[in-house]
Amino acid sequence: MIVWVPGLKEGYAGVGVMTKQKPLKKSFGIGVPKFDADGRVITLEYESFYLVNVYVPNSGRGLVNLEARQEWDVKFREYLQDLDSKKPVIIAGDMNVSHLEIDLANPKSNKKNAGFTQEERDGFSTLLETGFLDTFRQFYPGKTGAYTFWTYMGNARGKNVGWRLDYFIVSKRFMDQVCDNRILADVLGSDHCPIALDIKL
Repeated sequence: MIVWVPGLKEGYAGVGVMTKQKPLKKSFGIGVPKFDADGRVITLEYESFYLVNVYVPNSGRGLVNLEARQEWDVKFREYLQDLDSKKPVIIAGDMNVSHLEIDLANPKSNKKNAGFTQEERDGFSTLLETGFLDTFRQFYPGKTGAYTFWTYMGNARGKNVGWRLDYFIVSKRFMDQVCDNRILADVLGSDHCPIALDIKL
């Protein structure tokens, strides 16, 4: 089964899910029209959890979209908290932020760039503080050189000059069902690489 929501503008945003197990229910967006028009969120409800597939807005070159991104962070967090009040949540997708200095190759030179501003990092921290966990850092708290995105410029991928922008985040009470979070950095075909979450149900 394929569930897909396109962005309003052709070639921009949109997310999709391929699943072997039919969900109990599917929904799109977070209930905020100006964000939902971009096709950024699919939520699939299963018996024991929600799966939320997300493509978080980028703050843009020169941080022209930072204010909107901060508003998104609040609204998305409220949406996830509402889901989490009913059953555990698995969030999968491009969060468009490297949370910690360890999550990108060049933190000092990127502190004023989209994806590593203090505002974006604080927004991610606040999400975690409301009852969620970054599964990769739960398993690999000190691992360096673990990235999911590399610009096409300057042979960044070959040099492993990257960013960890893609995450599996789960409700704290679901963490004991998570076996591993793997970054599949050898899989080519995009400026991002796939990530995998192994869970037991």
